[in-house]
Formats: sequence, C-alpha cells, structure tokens
Amino acid sequence: MTSAAGLSKPPALARVLERVTATVRANQMLLPGQTVLVCVSGGPDSVCLVETLARLRRLFKIRIEVFHLDHRLREGSADDAVYVQRLAARLGLPFHLRVATEGPDRGESVEAWARTQRMAASAQVADLIGAERIAEGHTLDDQAETLLIALVRGGGLEALAGIAPVLGREIQPLLDVTRAEVEAACRSLRLRPRIDPTNADTGLLRNAIRLVGLPALEAATGRDLRATIARTADHLRIDERELSARAHLAAERITLETATGCSLPVDALLELPEAVRTRVVRLALYRLGIVPSHADIGAVLDLAAGRPGRRRDLTGSAAARRTSTTVALRPPPGRR
Repeated sequence: MTSAAGLSKPPALARVLERVTATVRANQMLLPGQTVLVCVSGGPDSVCLVETLARLRRLFKIRIEVFHLDHRLREGSADDAVYVQRLAARLGLPFHLRVATEGPDRGESVEAWARTQRMAASAQVADLIGAERIAEGHTLDDQAETLLIALVRGGGLEALAGIAPVLGREIQPLLDVTRAEVEAACRSLRLRPRIDPTNADTGLLRNAIRLVGLPALEAATGRDLRATIARTADHLRIDERELSARAHLAAERITLETATGCSLPVDALLELPEAVRTRVVRLALYRLGIVPSHADIGAVLDLAAGRPGRRRDLTGSAAARRTSTTVALRPPPGRR
C-alpha cells in the first residue's frame, strides 16, 4: 500500500497511521496550514512519529520540520544527531540541531533536566520558524509508566493525570499507540533507530517501572495493564481539568499583586474547597518563579490557618509571611 505522500505503507505502519489519525482528530491537535516541529531523538518512538507525520502531512495539510537536541550526556551522542539529520533529509524535511552546553547539576534528575532542556530548545526553534505545534513521541506505554511513577512518588491528581495529549503547543500524536506497535512499524519500514544504552539502567525510576515493575504487575494479574492504566490517566485528567479551571478562576479573583510579590487573603483562601485551595496556592507560588513542593504548599496553608506574625522559608529562598489578613509571598532574590 502507498500513502497520499507516495511513501510505502505496510500493515504495521497502517495500524499506527490509523491510531494517530484518530488521536489527532479527537484532540484537535492539528489545523490546516500549521507548521509542526517534530522532536526526534533517533529512538524508535520519535522515528516512528516523524515517519507517521510525514505520511499524514497531506491529509492534515501541515508543514513538518525536524528538531534534535544533543544533550551530550554520553559518548557517541553526536552520532544520534547525524542519524536524525539523514532521516530528515530522506523525508525531505528541514532539520534543526541544538547542542546542550551544560549538564545537569549534582543531584538533579537527569531525566527531568533533559526534558527541561529539550522543551526550552524546541520552543526557541519553534518561535524561530513560526511553528504552531511541537510534536513529541510519547506512547501509550509512556502514559502507563508515568501514572505508576506518580504513585511511587506520591503525586497528586495532576501527576496521576499523566501526559496530556495537548499542552500548549506540545502535542502527543502517538499517545494511543503502544511501544510494541511503534517497534513493529519501524521493523516494517526496515528502519534501525538509535538505541540509548541508558534505557537499560534500572537505577533510573522510569526504567525500573518499565523493565521490572510493570511486567511484574502484569505477570501477577495475568493481564495486559498498559491500556487500562493509560485509560485511568485519561479519566483522572478530566477531573484535574475541572479542578484546575476552578482554581484559575479563584486565583484570579483573590490573588493580590504587591510591591514585593503577591499575597493571598486568608479568609477568602480558607473558604475555598481544599482541592481548589491547594491549587490556588500552587499557582501563586508559580507566580514567584519557583516550582513549589508539597512542603511549600503545606507551609503557606499552615500560615493561613495560624496566627499573624509567623514566617516560613520556601523553595529557592522564597518566603511566606502571615500578616493580620493575608499570607504575603516574596519571590527569591533577583526574581522580581
């Protein structure tokens, strides 16, 4: 079989194309005339993603460009960039390469650092070329693993909701495709994606869940749990969206800008349902330029419920102080 783009379409790839088409339409990911920057690491997921979108670009009337970030975390990473550049050239797609100049700080999660770097660099390139969408290659398996990771870490509803199909400019066209289907599609096209050796390191939490934890759960229950867990994340995301919408409205209504940061009126804050209250505090702390921890949110709520005059230190040298009527929030030095 052949696609409208004139590229071969074996059965394994056809299944992926059907899933991606349905996911894109169900989530209104793409509009005619848009430019999509596809993040391609060179691994099976992202290679399958760009091959799929290349075959669907005429259907959706979109323009595609390819982005690769060399994190320089391991020897031979430059070879991944060469592989992706050749892939883009074969598909007739513009290619953009960025190279990380610094590594993660000591004790920092390598996975979190790599994602932050990729998001920042891809956003810069998207701005440069006028891309309305940034496509990433997360699969249904990634969705299931993300929910289990949130359970292990004790995350709230926002974390349990997993990977959103659409978040700002970011889209996840492969989110209803399994990793096995991705690998089958790559084999059917006789592709040889790059393999990251760190994916076998079970010292990393995601790898431990992927290679040991999830298979053990499936063996114990005698069930394929990936689709079930991913579906649970979908249900939780609906609830999270509603609570987040309420929190944003409440935050807009009660958060007060001050000369030194912002403040939350105690009476108005404590009148909110707990699920909304905690989210309002989180949004206020984000406004300070910090990523709040569970302890930070608890500290602000503790001040709100207590007597005036107390003070608590927060992440990144930010601070919170209880006045007679508010909790005053001050950003880290130099952030305002």
